[in-house]
Amino acid sequence: MHSILIRLIRNREAVKLSLHDLWFVLIAVLFAGFFFLEGFDFGVGMSTRWLAKGDTERRVLIHTIGPFWDANEVWLITAAGAMFAAFPHWYSTMFSGYYVLLTLILLALIGRAAALEFRGKEKSERWRRTWDFVLFAGSLAPPFLFGMMFASLAQGMPIGDNMVMRATFGDWASGFALWSGLTITGLCLLHGLAFLTLRTTGELRERARTRALRLLPWNALMLAVLAGWALVATDLFEDRLLLWSMAAAIGLGAAGLAGYFLYRKKEGWAFAMTGLLILAPVATFFASLFPRVMISSFGSAYDLTVSNAASSPYTLQAMTIVAAVLLPFVLAYQAWSYYVFRKRVSDRDHPEY
Repeated sequence: MHSILIRLIRNREAVKLSLHDLWFVLIAVLFAGFFFLEGFDFGVGMSTRWLAKGDTERRVLIHTIGPFWDANEVWLITAAGAMFAAFPHWYSTMFSGYYVLLTLILLALIGRAAALEFRGKEKSERWRRTWDFVLFAGSLAPPFLFGMMFASLAQGMPIGDNMVMRATFGDWASGFALWSGLTITGLCLLHGLAFLTLRTTGELRERARTRALRLLPWNALMLAVLAGWALVATDLFEDRLLLWSMAAAIGLGAAGLAGYFLYRKKEGWAFAMTGLLILAPVATFFASLFPRVMISSFGSAYDLTVSNAASSPYTLQAMTIVAAVLLPFVLAYQAWSYYVFRKRVSDRDHPEY
């Protein structure tokens, strides 16, 4: 009997540890999905200011993401919800320590949603110009601020006793964090332009392809600088140079293939490669962070890990069952919506907005 009890306890602990790992991976996948899907939404929103010529083309750009943007935001909400349930200490430390940044992100997302809904409610030129600016700002701010947040998290934040984080402006506004924000913003803009080559027609489609080709080398250079800077500014790759090398190779290959496919007008493949340029740094960040979830600048003794930040085994087991049942339906619905609204958009389809 004693040996059976010991075996059960060991099996229970093994399940606990495996569920920790599983939910960390799921949260990483949710954030990666958010950046891939919302990335082109942000890029299209930014493009309304410097790609579109006139109100008609702005309407076309907005309608390319009209059926998708709100569903794409669900990935962020789900990631935050999963973090709250699976790793409550991670959630509370990050959301309280990054309160200012996350509030700004939330306000930007609210403003963008309001702009998409309200822009066409009045025909006043001043009304539309105002909401056009809100749409642009609400599309630019989130990727920039998220880039800053994850870069500062990689460098380490002042997390002390009881997992309390007391950060100041200087903690999350370093040069590395600012560069990361600019890089992620540029990648989203490139991804949005690649998406527009799939969803528009005529001159607008060709202009999006040309702008993407011009922007791609700068994006690749910024991403390369970010990768090199991460080697010296963080400890993520101290024992994981192979991971860094693989990620660098994938990024370099994706950039080259994106340029090739854009030049050859293979827009679907080009969109996949610009998406891979976004997925590579996100996936590399989470893979190199594991098993930590937050890094303390005060020393490894104060780091948050998948073990000390997690919920109880029962909570993780219940969440796993619910996710296994519901997630396939959610993914199937979103895939169906992309299939239904796969047609290209032109000014003839939406004469007024």
